Amino acid sequence: MSKKRIAVIGAGIADVKAAKTLSKKLKNDAEILLIDKHSYHTMMTQLHEVAAGRVPFTNAQYDLQKLFAHQKNVQLLTDEVIGLDKAAKQITTKYNGVITYDYVIIAIGGEPNDFGVSGVKAHGFTLWSMEDALKIRRHLEKTVEQAALEHDDDKRKALLNFVVAGSGFTGIEMIGELIDWRRIAAREYKLDESEFTLSVVEMMPTILNTLDRQDADKVVKYLTKHHVNLLLNHAITEVAADHVKIKDGENVPTHTLIWTTGVQGNTQATSYGLEKTERGERLTANAYMEAVGFEALGIYVAGDVSGYTEKETGRPTPQIVEAAEQTAHIASLNIIADIKGTEKHTYVGSYKGTMVSVGAKWGVAELFGKVHLSGFFAMAVKHLIFIMYTLQIGSLWYMFTYLKNEIFHTEHERNLFRGHTSRLGNVLWSVPLRIFYGLVWLVEATPKWVGDGKLWDPTTWFGKGSWFTNDIHLPFKWLKETADAAAGASTGAADATASASTAAETTKSTAEFGLSYSFGHEPMAVLEKVPHWLKPLFKFMIPNEDVALFMQKFMSVVEVALALALIVGAFTWLASAATAALTVMFVLSGMFYWVNIWFLFVALALMNGSGRAFGLDKWLQPWLQKHFFKWWYGKSKSIYK
Repeated sequence: MSKKRIAVIGAGIADVKAAKTLSKKLKNDAEILLIDKHSYHTMMTQLHEVAAGRVPFTNAQYDLQKLFAHQKNVQLLTDEVIGLDKAAKQITTKYNGVITYDYVIIAIGGEPNDFGVSGVKAHGFTLWSMEDALKIRRHLEKTVEQAALEHDDDKRKALLNFVVAGSGFTGIEMIGELIDWRRIAAREYKLDESEFTLSVVEMMPTILNTLDRQDADKVVKYLTKHHVNLLLNHAITEVAADHVKIKDGENVPTHTLIWTTGVQGNTQATSYGLEKTERGERLTANAYMEAVGFEALGIYVAGDVSGYTEKETGRPTPQIVEAAEQTAHIASLNIIADIKGTEKHTYVGSYKGTMVSVGAKWGVAELFGKVHLSGFFAMAVKHLIFIMYTLQIGSLWYMFTYLKNEIFHTEHERNLFRGHTSRLGNVLWSVPLRIFYGLVWLVEATPKWVGDGKLWDPTTWFGKGSWFTNDIHLPFKWLKETADAAAGASTGAADATASASTAAETTKSTAEFGLSYSFGHEPMAVLEKVPHWLKPLFKFMIPNEDVALFMQKFMSVVEVALALALIVGAFTWLASAATAALTVMFVLSGMFYWVNIWFLFVALALMNGSGRAFGLDKWLQPWLQKHFFKWWYGKSKSIYK
C-alpha cells in the first residue's frame, strides 16, 4: 500500500493532537504535512499571562520542531493556505504553490467576533494570538509611562482606566492579570495604586455565564474585593481612541479597551468553499467530523472552526480545549479507519470540567460537575492540567519551561506560592557551602581509598583497611554469614555474631541523640540496621560477597567523583541530587549518624544552580544545552519549508 498524504491545516491544540495521533497510528502508512503561517504552536490559554507581563512570551509559544522532532513522518511547512480544490484534492499555499493530499484536516481555529461594533478593529485590542498579547503588553507599559508624565487630571484618569469588554473566561482571566499587574505598574512608575481603574463591561446581568453560578459568584466577590468595576447590563456601541460609548449614551474615558466578547470560526475558511453554520462562521461537520457535503472527499474539520451540533445538547461543540482535542482525535481516528477499512467513530463530547484563573494566585474550578474548588487548590489543578498537557504532547522541554516560568522564575510574587518558590537572584553566597560540602565528601571517601596507607604516598593506597581489598565493609549480616559459612567457621561466626550483638548493645546504650557532635558522647545512628521491609530489596541488590566487593569499590569511586564535581561546580544539580540519594541509602543501610544528617539538607540547598557561580556549570550547562538539544530536537527555525 502506497503512503497516504495527510495535510493538517493549522497549528493549534486540535492540529497538534491530530498530527500526533496520525503519526503514532500510521507510522509507515502515511506522511503528515502540518501547515501553519507560524512556526510555533500558541497556547491560547496563557495569552493573558503574556499580555500582562507575568510570563515571557516563550511560555505560550511552543516551537513545532521541538514538538515533532521525533515524529519522522511529520513534515512542517510555514505557509498560509489560500485555496482548497476539493475535487482535485489540492491545497494552494501563498508561498509554496499547490500541494496534493489524500486527506485534509482543517483546524484553523477561531477569531474574535466584534459583532459589528464600530471602532473595535481600529481602537480596541483583541486577545487571540501571540501578536495580540505582545501588542497589549507594549501598550500597557507605554500608557502607564505616559500617564505618569501627564499633569491634566482628567487625561491622567482616562489613561489609567483599563476596560475589558466581555466577562467570559478570556475577559475574566485578563482582568485578573491586570489586578496583579496594577500593583507592580504603580510601584515602578511611582503612581498611587488607587489611581488605576479596572472595569469589566458585560451586556448580560451576570458574568461567566457558562460557569456554575456558585463558582461565578465567588469570582464576583473576588473582583469586587480587588476594586474591579463590574458594569453589567451595559452594551458597548462604539469604541473611540479615548473613550468607549455605552448603549444608554454614557461615555467611559479610556485609552485601553480589550475586546473579549465572543469567538467565531476563522473567516479564512471562506476561501475553502465549504458549508458554514448559520451563525459563528464555523464549518458544518457530521458526527465523523467530515465536512458536510464533501463526505467522500476526505475533508475533515476540528477544533474551534468545527460546527458539529451535538445531539445531547442541540448546540455546536463548545470552543474549549477539551472539545478541540476530542474533535481532532475523532477526525484522526476516522482517517485511519478509512485507510485501514475499519469502522468509523462518531463524536460524543465528554467534558471533565472548567477552570478560570483570576490572576496568578486565585481561581475557581469545577471538576466532573461535582467538585468545586477555589483559591489555591483551583490554581493547583490548573497547573496540573498544563503539566499533563505537555506530557500528553510528549514535550518534557515545555513541561520544564512551564514550571520554570510559572513556579520557579516568576517576578513580583506572581505565582501560586506567592513568590516563595521563585529564584531570580544570584547563587554566589552558596559557593563556599558547595566547595565545603564537596571537601566533606572527599575527606569521607579518602580512607576508603587510602586504608592504612599514607595519604601522600599513592603507592601505599588500596591496601589493608581500604574498600578495594577483598574485605567486606558493608554492615549487612547476610554477607558476613555467607562469608563465614564458606570458611567453615559456623561456630566462630556464632561467637562473632554474639560479640557483635553485645558491642551493638553497648554502643546503643551509650549513644545519645544529637544533631551536632558533643564531646564525650557517642553519636547515635539514624537506624541501627536495615529495616525489615527493605531487607529483601537490599538482598536482591547485594546478594553475595562478590557483588558486595564490587559495590564497595564502585561507591568509593562515585563518592570521589561527586566530591570533585561539587568542588569545581560541574553538573552541580545532578551531583547534589546524587549525594542526597546516597545519604538516604546510607541512612537506610544503618551506616549514618544523626550528627551528619545535615548532608541531606545541604544537598537539597545546592540544587539551586550553585555551580553557575565560580563553577564550571557557568560554561558547561549552556554549551551542553545548545549542542544536546540541537541534536535531540533539531534546529528551530522561524520558517519551516
